Amino acid sequence: MAVTKIYIVYYSLHGHVETMAREVLRGANSVPDVEATLWQVPETLPEKILEKVKAVPRPDDVADIRPEQLAEADGFMFGFPSRFGVMASQVMTFFDNTSDIWTTQALAGKPAGIFWSTGFHGGGQELTALTAVTKLAHHGMIFVPVGYTFGKSMYEMGEVKGGSPYGSGTYAADGSREPTELEIQQANYHGKYFAGIAKKLKKRSTV
Repeated sequence: MAVTKIYIVYYSLHGHVETMAREVLRGANSVPDVEATLWQVPETLPEKILEKVKAVPRPDDVADIRPEQLAEADGFMFGFPSRFGVMASQVMTFFDNTSDIWTTQALAGKPAGIFWSTGFHGGGQELTALTAVTKLAHHGMIFVPVGYTFGKSMYEMGEVKGGSPYGSGTYAADGSREPTELEIQQANYHGKYFAGIAKKLKKRSTV
């Protein structure tokens, strides 16, 4: 069977989204005949600003991605922190630079999912996902939400939990909070669930 290539493309300033991305990767790669790879969106902030906001070092084992490289994959999961209810400007800039593959609609018909990190409840756990969908729509990508397929944990009320039917998520608070075990489990499940859908679509497209 042909391998389904999934690119997990993310931006992480303080490490929260990176933690989620690596768990999404594990989930996706647990699906047979799926090859998932991590990619970083290029940084746009100067070093002086990164030092001031105490950004964590970017990992050496994850390469920066160029917009044209998206055309190589069969599906995508995009991860980002929220800024005022929308994806971080670094990810916005990345999508702004995809005009060449937008012109050719090279990504049309390919599945895409999203995951995120916000500061608190009112920081965009739902709005960030909704505003991100516009980027997928303009490229003709098929948005794959996680729905309520994560089961009873979607209804967890005994602890603070990020995520929604649109995808998996976490809360960073003032930056000191780390993704919880439940949020990590959902990210893993999300990657596995998305990979299964992407694999089915890949199979149908080659019939």
